[in-house]
Amino acid sequence: MSGAVITGAGHALPATYTQRDVWDEFFAAQYDGVRAAERVFMAAGVTTRHAVAYPGDEDLTQWGTGARMERYITEAVPLGKQAVAGALDGAGLAPGDVGLFAVATCTGYATPGLDIRLASDLGMSLGTQRLLIGHMGCYAALPGLGAVGDYVAARSRPAVLLCLELTSLHVQPALPELEQVVTHSLFSDASAAVVIEPGAGRGRRIAATVARTDPATADHMTWDVTDLGFLMGLSPRVPDVLGRHVGGVVEELLATAGLRSEDVAGWAVHPGGPRILDVVRDTLGLAEEQLSASRRVLAEHGNCSSATVLLVLEELGDVDGPVVALAFGPGLTLYATLLLPA
Repeated sequence: MSGAVITGAGHALPATYTQRDVWDEFFAAQYDGVRAAERVFMAAGVTTRHAVAYPGDEDLTQWGTGARMERYITEAVPLGKQAVAGALDGAGLAPGDVGLFAVATCTGYATPGLDIRLASDLGMSLGTQRLLIGHMGCYAALPGLGAVGDYVAARSRPAVLLCLELTSLHVQPALPELEQVVTHSLFSDASAAVVIEPGAGRGRRIAATVARTDPATADHMTWDVTDLGFLMGLSPRVPDVLGRHVGGVVEELLATAGLRSEDVAGWAVHPGGPRILDVVRDTLGLAEEQLSASRRVLAEHGNCSSATVLLVLEELGDVDGPVVALAFGPGLTLYATLLLPA
């Protein structure tokens, strides 16, 4: 056996709230007078979400970025610690076994960083290497898996990848735009971690990664740092752009292992929204049931940015056969990872 294998997974979620409650208690007033706002908000495919800062209890719209970053560290440390501890327990490893600890996030920053604070709190070795994957957005877990997997294969040491996003800290002052209604209807908080080991005989082996970026559409999805937190721009044209590229990316990915689409046992598609899942389904010719794990994660957790595709992989469980993970984000960028049985 060789290569890098995912052997453990864990996640942690803050308080849960319903889509209906957050509309009634906060966003209904924010978007009063915006035609179709409630219909768009409730059509996001989300039933419940999670937040460290629930808008119905505290209004952060006028908070400065500095205050939001302070809150990020306060909330992120316990969530990250719980997710990583769960992943290590699942793999049967101790924190001192970890050779590389990587953290992906686009919703909060501090120095010393979350990676340093968590490595210390968890009891990782003083010699543990660290990697921060910042501001890549929703697809960051997959390049993260690729980089961490390369380390594991080359160094024959275990590693941990943590994806932690607290999007609730970036609720924005209301604008009379449906684009903003869409972003506020989707995003959620979560922490998810995986352990990757060299040559393990159980789990999913990271077999290949393919990326595609369409810079001509870079303005379709943005995540800008402002004085009032981070501001998302999200064009309704995003699903159509992804539809132009996803077929070629998946074909290229599967060709690395001599596979075809019908050989894939599980699809872990980042649920950026209902239309994105519809486009992936129709472009790849998948049955609706093949996206059931992604739909459930969207309904139960919302779009948790980089953590989401790891939640979908957990939701898939121990499917018998190849798994394709797909995630999308700013760039516009599409990443695909092939996972094979160890």
